[in-house]
Amino acid sequence: MSSNFPLSHERLEDLARQFPTPFYIYDEAAIRENMAQFSEAFKIFPKFTEHFAVKACPNPYILKILADCGCGADCSSLPELMLCEVSGITGEKIIFTSNETPAAEFVFAFEHGAIINLDDITHIDFLRDSLGGKFPELICFRYNPGPLKEGNAIIGKPEEAKYGLTREQIFEAYKKARDYGAKRFGLHTMVASNELNPEYFVDTAKILFELAIELKKNLGIKIEFLDLGGGIGIPYRPEQKKVPLDCVAKKIRALYDEMIVPAGLDGLEIKWECGRPITGPYGWLVTRTIHEKNIYRNYIGVDASMADLMRPGMYGAYHEVTVSGKEAAEKNRVYDIVGSLCENCDKFAVQRELPKIDIGDLLVIHDAGAHGRAMGFNYNGKLRCGEILLRPDGSFKEIRRRETVEDYFATLDLDGVKNFK
Repeated sequence: MSSNFPLSHERLEDLARQFPTPFYIYDEAAIRENMAQFSEAFKIFPKFTEHFAVKACPNPYILKILADCGCGADCSSLPELMLCEVSGITGEKIIFTSNETPAAEFVFAFEHGAIINLDDITHIDFLRDSLGGKFPELICFRYNPGPLKEGNAIIGKPEEAKYGLTREQIFEAYKKARDYGAKRFGLHTMVASNELNPEYFVDTAKILFELAIELKKNLGIKIEFLDLGGGIGIPYRPEQKKVPLDCVAKKIRALYDEMIVPAGLDGLEIKWECGRPITGPYGWLVTRTIHEKNIYRNYIGVDASMADLMRPGMYGAYHEVTVSGKEAAEKNRVYDIVGSLCENCDKFAVQRELPKIDIGDLLVIHDAGAHGRAMGFNYNGKLRCGEILLRPDGSFKEIRRRETVEDYFATLDLDGVKNFK
């Protein structure tokens, strides 16, 4: 578990009376402090920007907090671009890293001054045609190193991933973009997700450094920034350790001094597009026990479901679960914690040792502040839960209301169906 839940049992019960479960709650003060530590680690570079991955927690209140901390944003869709505008993240503070992108989304990104990061060599002409013959002055390409770099369990092997350009395509792509009028260039890769090995990120930086040097040598192109992607994991399991960002930054800086400075590329900006390590440990899903079932296993049924947090069901991912008010109690029971979805994978915990759970107990599912509410869905007609922000002064702000039945039916023509034959 990456962090301690910030509310006492009494305060959580009070909150649950005001905002019925299930709901997400985020700790603003902890997110701010965490972002400050992230920035502190990488300030040893001439230039550094963290572009928060909007997909991890697409709420404008969270984005506004991060913008206030100096963050930019990494977007992958039109709505995410629009969320950034609302949150005060604009222009080159935004990197638009999408794939299989509709023309209208490229147009919006270009017109609003975002950095466009192309995912395929064919997208160069597609982008130019979408812009009516225009082309961005600043362009970036996503590099897929293929077998040169190992992936991990979530994102898979790079050579099997749909993302990015091959090494051979990269050189052709930059030359073509320059011919179309690009004058400024960035280079990006993203080859892992939720990785805890610090050496992985150092190796990734080395691969990009080598490529940037070759681009300058072979094409005369001077890369302005390197985006190391995201992929920094968090310790979901109690025995796991947090990635030592200071150590990662210092090792990458040593490579920078060894490789980038002698190559005449000093001043190169380092960018990240992390989401999980920024907000992940400081968001929790709160749910209440409503049923207990004892058959071949002992099941605790809660009022949340996989529709609220799909990571355990989709990936078999581990999230720590605590019983509010029973944190110090002996873990002398073994339960599966389950939701009401008509899918057997709708489980938050499997054969987990926990204290005795009673009907009405509040359960706290930890490390849910990234890729939690963002991945919610409406299968089985489930209504997605709301989000609450714990402010630094101890007050609460509802930053997304829970969905209603009216929301679920809003896109349907219910009057028309009555006359449909």
